Amino acid sequence: MTNTIHPVLLCGGSGTRLWPLSRKSYPKQFAKLTGDESLYQASALRLSGEGFGAPTVVTASDFRFIVIEQLAALEIPLADILIEPAPKNTAPAVCAAALALEARNPGALMLVAPSDHVIPDGPRFHSAIHAAAPAAMSGQLVTFGIRPDRPETGYGWLELSTPTADFDPAPQPLKNFVEKPDQEKAQALLDGGMHLWNAGIFLFSTTTILEAFAAHAPEVLEITRKAFEASEADLSFTRLEPKAWSELPDISIDYAVMERASNLTVVPYAGSWSDLGDWHSVWREAGADETGTVTAGPSTAIDCENTLLQATSEAQQLVGIGVKDLIAVAMPDAVLVAHKDRAQDVKNAVAALKNKKVPQADTLPRDYRPWGWYESLVIGPRFQVKRIVVYPGASLSLQSHNHRAEHWVVVEGTAKVTIDERVELVSENQSVYIPLGAVHRMENPGKVTLTLIEVQTGSYLGEDDIIRYEDIYARGQGAKG
Repeated sequence: MTNTIHPVLLCGGSGTRLWPLSRKSYPKQFAKLTGDESLYQASALRLSGEGFGAPTVVTASDFRFIVIEQLAALEIPLADILIEPAPKNTAPAVCAAALALEARNPGALMLVAPSDHVIPDGPRFHSAIHAAAPAAMSGQLVTFGIRPDRPETGYGWLELSTPTADFDPAPQPLKNFVEKPDQEKAQALLDGGMHLWNAGIFLFSTTTILEAFAAHAPEVLEITRKAFEASEADLSFTRLEPKAWSELPDISIDYAVMERASNLTVVPYAGSWSDLGDWHSVWREAGADETGTVTAGPSTAIDCENTLLQATSEAQQLVGIGVKDLIAVAMPDAVLVAHKDRAQDVKNAVAALKNKKVPQADTLPRDYRPWGWYESLVIGPRFQVKRIVVYPGASLSLQSHNHRAEHWVVVEGTAKVTIDERVELVSENQSVYIPLGAVHRMENPGKVTLTLIEVQTGSYLGEDDIIRYEDIYARGQGAKG
């Protein structure tokens, strides 16, 4: 490969079809669904090494520290993290990434990829990218199509111009985009051998894609450019300007540009691939036993067929007896039970829970912060018990509360605690009391994880009862900032 490929990872989706494991507060790309790494980490690893530059990540503000933390764990450096003020679909995200890369490296090749796909055969996928690079360098908008193995109705399809032997990764003109078909049409597309699944993965130069936006979606380009040029540096992040960003249409890159352009090339990819778009696809990718059953976590199947049983907490056992074609996912605060053929409808359950204002619709029991995480263990009318985990060297903000007092008991590690003018070290089996209104901070000065139990008491225990005075993460005011 003569040109460096610069990955752009789209990392802002919510993954509602994988509820309850994937939620708005911590979507599926950050979860470990298929291995030791999260889907986001696996995507970054797949697009790293020789021939690849440091990735650019486009994400939401709430996830900005997660994307850094998870790649730091793999020692993968980041080129940039673009913060979207609001989700606007893929066209504005790709346009912003192209503008950012163009500013750093004019005319560079950029590989746009979702951060939540599963592609087990990295070398084979690299071969497809290598095959696509000359076309991208010559001014083509290259999309990658997946060899289909079933009449899938959940994906868009791509029509080839000429037949391909074994779907070799040879670039050819893309004839047409096909919207998500019904079952009968999907079967016809599969049988015809001239169509691929649309993976939503693209390769092009910044010059080519920005010219395409100018020709086919000038409004998107103009407004995104305003948002980018007025962006602000925030620690290691680039915050796109909110007012201009709010004026953008909610539109995909396919609708905005790809389906209108004439310089389109498709590269077939015949290896394994999944977007893990629902629990049925998780079952398919997990490798079922001879009965078609998959168990994950503390779960047990007895005389089950074609079933997925997935549990996440060692304090909870999930057991299925004599069930068939079932999906059961158990978490400490929510349980999903669905027929396997209704996996696409899980998003409807999330919508129903939102209408009922149920917090489980969007939030996990464990809340991730830049300094670590916490989870609620017990909640009462005027009290709450939490487990709080603080990473080595990390620090909570200097803060106070108007409505609650707190009692901290250290159970692992050592805490450096500030309470008004007093600073002290609190070790394992020691505790400290923070009166209502006291200005306080907790730090982990050690090299091991700090774990403590927090007991809150007061008239209001919401996370927005925080006044921040100093914060190394520049989060401002509010529950998360």
